[in-house]
Amino acid sequence: MSVNSPNARSNLRKSWLDITAITAWGILLLKYAIDGTLYILIHPSYYLLVTVTGVCLLLIGIFQSWRLYRGNIASSLELHSSLLPQGLTTMLLLGTAIAGLIITPKLFTSQAAVQRGISSDAVTVTRSQPQSFRAAVKPESKTLVDWVRTLNNYPEPDAYLGQKVNINGFVFYPKDLPANYLMLSRFVITCCAADAYPVALPVKFIGTRQNYPQDSWFQVKGKAIVETFSGSRQLVIEASEIKSIPTPKNPYQE
Repeated sequence: MSVNSPNARSNLRKSWLDITAITAWGILLLKYAIDGTLYILIHPSYYLLVTVTGVCLLLIGIFQSWRLYRGNIASSLELHSSLLPQGLTTMLLLGTAIAGLIITPKLFTSQAAVQRGISSDAVTVTRSQPQSFRAAVKPESKTLVDWVRTLNNYPEPDAYLGQKVNINGFVFYPKDLPANYLMLSRFVITCCAADAYPVALPVKFIGTRQNYPQDSWFQVKGKAIVETFSGSRQLVIEASEIKSIPTPKNPYQE
């Protein structure tokens, strides 16, 4: 096939389009890995895989560009059919990569927590009589997620009465929450942001809500008490200290 024929020129344009799409995705994945965006998009177990994929895509794009630039047209004309789907699909892939480079993904906030089903009775209990229970980890060493998982396994709040608490999270205020309470929340991620779900614990504080703006991150120290929300007895953190902290680099893990 002559490189000057209409079909050859069309295939060459498609090859450059495919190369651009591959390179753009490599750059996007590496950008997310370098600037920390991966922390809010996927589980840490996949960081290395995504980073290596970004490197591979970028190297493929550079190598194929070099082949075309050096005039090895004949071996590159089939690139559009061997590496990526043709036409519109390639344009969509390229457009998505460009959008990812322009638009910065945002961290989940209280609005997302409410949309995904969290409320003031996020942690409930099923038994009325306390039973003996021993924690394997010191209470003050538990994260918010650890506390919620412990309560899911043993949901009797009296078993934790008086235990020290030291947790971090962002604040939100459900509509039915009394004025001197806030919900301290975090998102838990299994694979990627699409499956992230919120967990929260109620915190009883002294002062006004203006001191603890919604969606701001705080460290809460205090002790576990038991109160009733929406007709259910549950664990509540009675705060002795609430300190503002910066949004963590990795909001899903602590």
